Amino acid sequence: MKRLKFSYKGKWIFIAVGLLIGIVSLFFTSQLAHRLRLTEQNQVEIWSFAMQNIGAFDTNEPLYRYITNSNNTIPFISVDENLRLHSANRIPRSILENPKALRRKLEQLAQVNPPLTVRTATHTFYIFYGQSNILKSLYYFPIIQIGIIAVFIIFAFIAFSSTKQDETNRIWIGMAKETAHQLGTPTSSLLGWIEYLRSQPVDPLAVEEMDKDLMRLLKVVDRFSKIGAETSFASRDIGQVVQGTVTYFRTRVPRNVELLYRQPEAPEYALINDALFEWVIENLLKNALDALQGRGTITVSVYEEEKWLNIDVTDTGKGMTKANFKRVFEPGFTTKTRGWGLGLSLSARIIERYHKGKIYVVDSELGRGTTMRVSLLRGGAQQQRARSRFRRLFNWKSEKTA
Repeated sequence: MKRLKFSYKGKWIFIAVGLLIGIVSLFFTSQLAHRLRLTEQNQVEIWSFAMQNIGAFDTNEPLYRYITNSNNTIPFISVDENLRLHSANRIPRSILENPKALRRKLEQLAQVNPPLTVRTATHTFYIFYGQSNILKSLYYFPIIQIGIIAVFIIFAFIAFSSTKQDETNRIWIGMAKETAHQLGTPTSSLLGWIEYLRSQPVDPLAVEEMDKDLMRLLKVVDRFSKIGAETSFASRDIGQVVQGTVTYFRTRVPRNVELLYRQPEAPEYALINDALFEWVIENLLKNALDALQGRGTITVSVYEEEKWLNIDVTDTGKGMTKANFKRVFEPGFTTKTRGWGLGLSLSARIIERYHKGKIYVVDSELGRGTTMRVSLLRGGAQQQRARSRFRRLFNWKSEKTA
């Protein structure tokens, strides 16, 4: 089955057609309502003219009852010269029996249609009349119809956009998994070569550093392989996780860059996915290094604040304007001459969507530096223990039932 392709131009054509249908429908419905209103006005005028010429404006007269019953869809009130009620049709009794309510109703009907005068040999009567329910419905029908068309267009637009987005996501997921697959063979080979170097008269420190880089590369492969798969979480000491990433970067930053780490006073736990969370910290450190341009200080701090566990990455680099505080998380936005502008966008997606946390720019000033913050919900260890207790309790009950 071929996939439905809906271009950007096609979307606007679809919306334009929907709007055109709504406008045409509104025009014809408006014309129909206008004609029906004239028809109702003519019916009441003919009725009043007949009563006046026949001289039978007596509610007990059979002819009067016949004519009024033929117009029973139109609400009306007839009163004498002193505005005393004479007769009415389709008007609630509560209004007819209340003089003040009756007067307000007469004023409302007079705003809809001008009252008609009926003169007989002995009296003069005034007919106040409104619009039938069918006519009222025709006035509201175009609004309802346009609303339905608008809702249909919005849902169709969202459906087509989601289809295109899903297709794009599948392409990226496929590329990521293929990249992980292609990297699998050389990394496995490198593991063997490192083991071989350990048996040779080679500087152990150099081999150890190569091993660390290879482990980092294997983590990258693992991240790519997990894209599109179900994300698993575990309770981790965030201070230790962040410290591990900082330690790895500390021996790989330029000589004129100082990388500091301020760990929390006590272990603080949160539910995280190790590979994805470390990816976020790496992206923040890489952005801080790019901002320093080879000279300056990066400070990483982990501390608790009410229900949040914060990780701050502060650099003394070039900084940014407030207008870019939110733009830095948009896909494709970058201030570097090289790069795709996806690092912080992916980080925001990982923290906000998967970890239900927050990532944002705390402060930044041109020429003085930037502070980025990641906030995670505290209590990961307690949640993990609660889940474990629930599982044990459930298993115990299952065994007891069996």
